[in-house]
Amino acid sequence: MGLMSFMKASLRLLKLAKKPSRDELWLSIKLCFLGVAIVGLIGFTVYMLASFIRASVQFLSLYWY
Repeated sequence: MGLMSFMKASLRLLKLAKKPSRDELWLSIKLCFLGVAIVGLIGFTVYMLASFIRASVQFLSLYWY
């Protein structure tokens, strides 16, 4: 892909693009926040499970021997 074809494709894309309406913008913002919340919840769950497993292994290693 040459520079001229890239420039033509970019110009065509900019001509087709339009500013989102207020409803579309709020929907995008809500979906982004929902995605961040879901990823954060998954990360928090994994962290809590890892700390529980780490504490269990430490507890068992103290009283195993």
